[in-house]
Amino acid sequence: MNAPDSTLVTRIAAELQRARRLLFITGAGISADSGLPTYRGIGGLYNDRTTEDQFPIETALSGAMLDANPAITWKYLHQIEHSCRGAHFNDAHAIIAEWQERFEVCVLTQNIDGFHRDAGSRNLIEIHGDIHDLLCTRCDYATTVPDYSELRLPPLCPRCSAPIRPRVVLFGEVLPVHAIQHLYAELDRGFDLVFSIGTTSIFPYIAGPVVQASQMGIPTIEINPSDTHVSRFVDYKLTAGAAASLRALRRALHELAD
Repeated sequence: MNAPDSTLVTRIAAELQRARRLLFITGAGISADSGLPTYRGIGGLYNDRTTEDQFPIETALSGAMLDANPAITWKYLHQIEHSCRGAHFNDAHAIIAEWQERFEVCVLTQNIDGFHRDAGSRNLIEIHGDIHDLLCTRCDYATTVPDYSELRLPPLCPRCSAPIRPRVVLFGEVLPVHAIQHLYAELDRGFDLVFSIGTTSIFPYIAGPVVQASQMGIPTIEINPSDTHVSRFVDYKLTAGAAASLRALRRALHELAD
C-alpha cells in the first residue's frame, strides 16, 4: 500500500484548519485495516461468482428471497457476519470520531459492520443499516446482538414466532426513509469539506454529495488506492489506505496548530 503523498497531506491539513463542518462518506475500504474484505456486494465475499446454492449473491441476499426462503438469505448473512466476527474498528474510524471534538462531523457510511458506531461517531447515517441490529418482520420486537454465534438459523421472533431480519438494506429493497431525510437535512446545512473514503461511489446517493460539493466550489478529498466514479471530481486524491492517510492528516493538523 502506498504511503500518502506528504505534500497533498499538508495541503489537505490546511483546508482542515479552515473548516468547521466535515462530511465523511465511507465504504468498505475504510474497514480494510480491520481485516474485512473490500469486494463488491454486501460483505464483499462473492465477487463475480455465484453462491454454493447456485444463486447470484444479489438473489440470495434479496428482500424477495428473505420473504420466500429465509433460510437461504440467513445462510449467507451468517457467512458475512462470520467473516466480520472478532474484527474491530481501526484508526480511520477512531480519528473521524476523535475529530468530533474539533469539528462538526457527519458520517455517511455504506458499511454494515457497525465500526463507526463502535468508534464513537454520533452524527452517523448508516444508509445500509447494521448487521448486528435485528428486527421482527411482524411485530415491534428489536434487539442488537454482538454476533450471530447464538442464533438459530433462520431466527424467529421470541414474541410472535415470525421471521427475524437484520436491519440492513437487502438487494431490491429501498433505502430507509429516515436515513435519506437525515442526509438531505445535513446537505441542506452545507459542509466546508467533503471526504470520500474507501468507496467506489457507484451509487448516486454516495457519489452525489461529492459531485455537488465540487460544483459548488467546496473542497473535496478522496482517499482510495484506486480510481473511482468520483475521482475526476475531487480536488485532492490520496492513493493510500484510509488509516494511514488519516493518521498522516492528524499529524499534519497538529503540526500546523503548533
